Amino acid sequence: MGGCVSTSSSTCSSRSNGEKVSPECLGISMFSRKRSRRTFSDHVIALKHLSSIPNRIFTNGKSRTSCIYTQQGRKGINQDAMIVWEDFMAEDVTFCGVFDGHGPHGHLVARKVRDALPLKLMSFLQSVESKGNGSAADCCNENPGSEVVDPDKDQVNADKVDTQRREAFLQSYKAMDKELRSQPNLDCFCSGSTAITLVKQGSNLYMGYIGDSRAILASKDDNDSMVAVQLTVDLKPDLPKEAERIKQCKGRVFALQDEPEVQRVWLPFDNAPGLAMARAFGDFCVKDYGVISVPEFSHRVLTERDKFIVLASDGVWDVLSNEEVVDIVSSAPTRSSAARILVDCAAREWKIKYPTSKMDDCAVVCLFLDGKMDLESDNEEEQCLSSAALQSNHSGIAAESDDGHNSEPSLQRNTTVRSAEENDIYKRAVAEADQETAMTEDQKWSGLEGVTRVNSLVQLPRFSDERQGP
Repeated sequence: MGGCVSTSSSTCSSRSNGEKVSPECLGISMFSRKRSRRTFSDHVIALKHLSSIPNRIFTNGKSRTSCIYTQQGRKGINQDAMIVWEDFMAEDVTFCGVFDGHGPHGHLVARKVRDALPLKLMSFLQSVESKGNGSAADCCNENPGSEVVDPDKDQVNADKVDTQRREAFLQSYKAMDKELRSQPNLDCFCSGSTAITLVKQGSNLYMGYIGDSRAILASKDDNDSMVAVQLTVDLKPDLPKEAERIKQCKGRVFALQDEPEVQRVWLPFDNAPGLAMARAFGDFCVKDYGVISVPEFSHRVLTERDKFIVLASDGVWDVLSNEEVVDIVSSAPTRSSAARILVDCAAREWKIKYPTSKMDDCAVVCLFLDGKMDLESDNEEEQCLSSAALQSNHSGIAAESDDGHNSEPSLQRNTTVRSAEENDIYKRAVAEADQETAMTEDQKWSGLEGVTRVNSLVQLPRFSDERQGP
């Protein structure tokens, strides 16, 4: 299949499947002054090596500074995806992302974006910084030995870096959507995905996002109390700016009578698809009518008061407030269990608040900003996760492989402390959920069937069934 972009391509291409490869083998070193132009075959090779990259996790588990967890809802196959990639580009740089798919092929779109978008962002970051500075390493390595400090010059440099990072996020999202449109084996016409991505570099936090997944920051206030700071805006059609753009492009925005609180995007000539977000990857049936994949970008300088960041899909935010999420994560018995406990709490809230609705998929990334994970009870936590994985396998559910072809894990439970009454309610909820969500590998997305609270799509366009590919 050819070699990698790295000068040691023969070594990279000869790696065994079980052996880890370095980011340099993917041609993505941040410190190379000379960089070969990446070809399509290079991109394919990079994707094939993803499972061997160290410090990159995308299934339920933990890393040095984070924990991640996803749980299937009751609409069919899990369409959420997530990733944490530590040592991204360089040391002290971390990439995190959550992707919420929707539509018949939404799970495939979310996984595709999870795998390809970080590589594209890395490539564009390297490119724009090299053009602006002559060396990309200047942006990734601060120079504490500088003797002369010029505040004006520092501000100019900071603004320059901000502009470069913004451009990299914009270009990578644009390239991602373009690749989805050209995929011959992935129909994204009526399927798509949200994306919320961040790059943490030292105390700098850069974020790009589309759709209604959300990120919050837990920070200490002047009274040393933990408070929630929302870092993103849910980009839905109910925002005046988003609705105005869609209407100017001849799309329609209105809510259905039975859910007046949910504004949706509709084609000008058909009461479809009823998309519940204003920006997304894919969804090419409405891309000419105001739905875009241009991300919102933000930069924040973190302080010692900032403790952790939570990224999650709307399955969590539909039932839990920002403050509740912060309380749940900060009170978790171990940091490595925080994401799992948060998803478990969301699952219980779905049963309590919307007992007649289908629970949505949930995906959570918890990034702890002090760079530490607890050591106590790690063995107990690993045993708990292993037990959950075994239960999934006994139910005929295979964990997702890196190629994204296997099913996501089924509903997994933990044994957090509850009152007797809560335990009885929870046991009944588990029994009902397990009965309704027993999954096989060939089960399809069923988000348009039955009673749901808020579907991302209402129905497919009439002409979509006759469409032969993207």
